[in-house]
Amino acid sequence: MRVLMILLAFAANTWAQTNAGLRLEKTIELADVQGRIDHMSIDAKTGRLFVSALGNNTIEVIDINAAKRVKTIQGLEEPQGVLYIADTNRLFVANDKDGSVRIFDATSYAPIKTLNYGDDADNLRYDSGRKRVYVGYGDGALGEIDTGGNKVADIKLDAHPESFQLEKSSPRIYVNLPDSRKIAVIDREKHTVIETWKTDDALANFPMALDEKNHRLFAVTREPARLLVFDTATGNIIQKLPAVGDSDDVFYDTARKRIYATGGEGEISIFQQNDPDHYTELGRIQTVKGARTSFYSPDLDRLFLAVRRQGSQSAKIRVYAPTQ
Repeated sequence: MRVLMILLAFAANTWAQTNAGLRLEKTIELADVQGRIDHMSIDAKTGRLFVSALGNNTIEVIDINAAKRVKTIQGLEEPQGVLYIADTNRLFVANDKDGSVRIFDATSYAPIKTLNYGDDADNLRYDSGRKRVYVGYGDGALGEIDTGGNKVADIKLDAHPESFQLEKSSPRIYVNLPDSRKIAVIDREKHTVIETWKTDDALANFPMALDEKNHRLFAVTREPARLLVFDTATGNIIQKLPAVGDSDDVFYDTARKRIYATGGEGEISIFQQNDPDHYTELGRIQTVKGARTSFYSPDLDRLFLAVRRQGSQSAKIRVYAPTQ
């Protein structure tokens, strides 16, 4: 009877998690990778996932289809952000410890160029329309780089930028500034801040996602753990919902109108956009304590979750497939 009850409980938990919107498809081991894992990027054409193994001072290159690591780029200085650009087949890596952005050929993995930003080079984003790379760094700035690897401009901010999102239909960039408790709105053509929005009583706004079509911006805070939904036309918060704690990445699934927020608390919060003004939490997927960074690829329709090494358990990437 006891065994039957355990099996039924396991089946019920599995059903509940699948019903929440994600199904664990496979796990890819990263043996010998130590310490914290930060952000990721993808080459959807070849199925390569690039993983910033910050605590290991490496970029780990994974063949998703073969479910194995195919390359390790060594000699980095606490890589936080990584960005693959298909247009030029280049890999940009932002390093925390020495503040550099290093550029590699994404076929040979040979180093091409290093740009120095002084301190804490972090998130990277690509503007495909203007052919520009942006990097958040230091005590408060976004650096603009052309695809040839040349510095173009700097946009000053009053605190270190965490996640930021670029609109395609306008020159706006939305930037999380947790140390100054707000979101900055930048005009990237004028290279200046044009607005700032408060996060009210919610602090530590690190991850951010954008629904540009419906003019909605999503920021997840850690103190307390909340999903904040902003109207980008007004800067007003239109809804707040409880979310997973210690979140470091959030993504908007345009096809399903869902939001995936991953957190170090050991869960993935999944929200449904009923309409642009109304959201509900579908449920939470149990993961692993400390697994807070992730990457969602619309092209592959998969969510990749980074799990750091814990004791005898090696680091790994969990691959989730959306359901329903």
